[in-house]
Amino acid sequence: MNLFEGHGNREAKVRYLDGDFQILMPGSHVICAMTGQRIALDELRYWSVARQEPYADVMSSLEAEKRAGALPNQKR
Repeated sequence: MNLFEGHGNREAKVRYLDGDFQILMPGSHVICAMTGQRIALDELRYWSVARQEPYADVMSSLEAEKRAGALPNQKR
């Protein structure tokens, strides 16, 4: 989907599933739950099914998992 297909510059409402997502309300992007960064739907690769949150990149996803207590904090 691109900006010329009719959904403009609007945030999409998405239901995050295992390995896929379902668009509930059309839009061009979602907002990263950790960074606030806009993520184009065709670039969305990371999300949490349990928390129903999208993430901009793998580091944001890992930080969200740590914050939720799903991963142990590692000290170096």
